[in-house]
Amino acid sequence: MGRRRLLWQLFPTYLFITFVSLGAVTWYMSGALRSFHIEQTALDLEARGHLIEHQLRGHLLPSESAYIDTLCKELGRESKARITVILPDGTVLGDTEEDPGRMDNHAGRPEIILALKGRVGVSTRFSHTLQKEMLYVAVAVVEGKAIVGSVRVSIPATAIDRTLESVYLRLGWAGLVIALVAAALSLVVARRITRLLEEMKRGAQRFARGELGRRLPISRTEEIGALGVALNEMAAQLDERIRTMASQRNELEAVLGSMVEGVLAVDAEARILRLNQAASRLMGIEVTGATGRRIQEVVRKTDLQRFVTRLLESREPVEGDIVLQFGGVERFLQAHGTPLRDAQGREIGALIVLNDVTRLRRLENIRRDFVANVSHELRTPITAIKGSVETLMAGAVENHQDAQRFLGIACRQADRLNAIIEDLLALSRVEQEAEREGIPLQFEALKPVLEAALQVCQQSAEEKPVRVNLFCHPDLQARINAPLLEQAVVNLLTNAIKYSSPEGTVLVEAARFQSQVMIKVQDWGCGIAREHLPRLFERFYRVDPARSRNLGGTGLGLAIVKHIAQSHGGEVVVNSTPGQGSSFTITLPAPVDASGGR
Repeated sequence: MGRRRLLWQLFPTYLFITFVSLGAVTWYMSGALRSFHIEQTALDLEARGHLIEHQLRGHLLPSESAYIDTLCKELGRESKARITVILPDGTVLGDTEEDPGRMDNHAGRPEIILALKGRVGVSTRFSHTLQKEMLYVAVAVVEGKAIVGSVRVSIPATAIDRTLESVYLRLGWAGLVIALVAAALSLVVARRITRLLEEMKRGAQRFARGELGRRLPISRTEEIGALGVALNEMAAQLDERIRTMASQRNELEAVLGSMVEGVLAVDAEARILRLNQAASRLMGIEVTGATGRRIQEVVRKTDLQRFVTRLLESREPVEGDIVLQFGGVERFLQAHGTPLRDAQGREIGALIVLNDVTRLRRLENIRRDFVANVSHELRTPITAIKGSVETLMAGAVENHQDAQRFLGIACRQADRLNAIIEDLLALSRVEQEAEREGIPLQFEALKPVLEAALQVCQQSAEEKPVRVNLFCHPDLQARINAPLLEQAVVNLLTNAIKYSSPEGTVLVEAARFQSQVMIKVQDWGCGIAREHLPRLFERFYRVDPARSRNLGGTGLGLAIVKHIAQSHGGEVVVNSTPGQGSSFTITLPAPVDASGGR
C-alpha cells in the first residue's frame, strides 16, 4: 500500500469530526426544542383549562350537560382546541368534537386520573375518536375544597411538528453553512501543517551530512516518510566501531536465541551474566529476573549448583550429568562447562552448555526394558519346547500318551512363540510405515470395519460365552486404514472378551463428538487397578503376568493398538475401575465434511 499525503489524512479527519459534532448538536437541539415546545404548549393548554374551569363552577351537574356541551363547542372553535368536561365518575358532559352521550367513560384516562387528584395531568397518545396523535392537558374543577370534575384541553401533536419544521429547516441550513466554513478552515490548517513538515524535511537534509546519528522508521505518509528517509541518511555517518559492535551483539543474540541447547554464563562469584531462552526453559526460571543474581538465588537445584561450583574451582573444562525435578517429573541434562575469558584472556567466569537428554535416557530405559522383556517372553516357550523335546528323547516317546502330552506342550509353546514374533513384526511394520511415508488413509465408513472385527472375535465370544453389542451409525466416516483399524479393534475386543465374566456383555460404540470420531470398546469384567494404567500400553507390560499368559496373550496387543491410533493421527485412552470393568477409546480426527452421527 502506497504512502498518502498528510493533507489527505488530516483534512478528512477534520471533516469527520466537524460533521459528527454538528450532527450531535443538531440532534440534541432538535430534541431540546421539541421538549421545550411541548412543555410550553402544555402550559398554554393548562392556562386555557383554568379559564374554562372558572366558567364551569356551579354548572358542573348532569342537568347542565346541554349548556356545558354548547360551551365546549363554542370555546373549542374560538381557541382551535378540543375541550372535554368530565365528571369524577368519568362521565363526559361536554366535548368540542363529539356527542358526549356516545363517548366512552374517561375515568381511566391517565390525565383525568391525575386531574382528579388535584394535579395537572399531561399525556400524549393516539385518539381513537379523532384518529390522530393528541396532546392532552387536564385540570380539576374545584368548588370549595372539593373536586367536582375535570376539564381537558387538547390539540393535535401534528400541529407541534408543523411548528417545529421551520425551526428544523433553519437549523439545517445553519449547520450546512457551519460545515462549509469548518471544511474551509480544516483545509487551511491541514495545508499549514504539511508546509511546516516540508520545511522540517529540508532542514533535516542539511543535518544529513553527519551531524545527527539516529535512525527513524519510515512512515507511509509521504511527507513524514521522506523525513524519515532523510534522517536515516544521517545514520550512515555513525562511527564504524559502534555499528560493528551493534551488529555483533545482534548476531550473538540471534545465535543464542536460536539454539536448542541452553547457554548459561556466570562470573567468578556465580552471578548470572547471560542465559538464553533454552536455558531458562530447561532450568524453569525467567530470563528477565535472573541476570545479575547468584545462581543459588535463582535455581534451587543442588546438582546444578554443585556443577557450577566445581567448574569455577577447577578452571578446566568439566562435564557432568544433572537431574532436575519439575512437578514430580525428572529432567536429565548433560552439562559441558568451560572457563569464560575476556578479550585479554583473563578468566572472568564460566560458560555452561546444557543439553536436554531426557528423551534419550527414556529411550534407553525403554530399549533396555524391551530387550529384557523380549528375552523373558521368548525364553519361556523355548524352555518349555526344549524340556518337552528332551523328555521325548529320554524315552517318553515310547509311551503314546506321554508323547502326545509333551508334543501338545511343544505345539502350544511354538504357537505362542509364533504369536509373539507375529505381533513384534506387526508392531515393527506399523512403526516403519508411519515413520517412512505414513500409512495410506482414505475416507471410509466405520461400521463395516467394526462388523468385520466382530466377526473375527465371534467364535471366542460364543465359546465364553459373551454377548457383543455394536452401535454405529451407517453414515459415520473417518480417514482410516481399514485393515489396521480392524486389527486394533480386534485386539481390544479380544482383551474385553478374555477378561469378561461368562454371560457378560461387551459394548462396541462409535460416534462423532465435536472434532473427533470415537470408537469405544467397553466391558464389565474384572477391571484394572489405577497404578497399572500409565504403563498399560508399553510392550510386554502385564497387569497379571500369570493370568495373561494362561489366556494366551503376548503382551503386545495394546502396544499395537496405541501405534495404530497414532498412525491415524489419534490416540487411545483407557478408563477402568477394579471390579466394574474397563473402557478403551480410540479417538480419530473427524473429517470436516462428514455428517455421520450415532
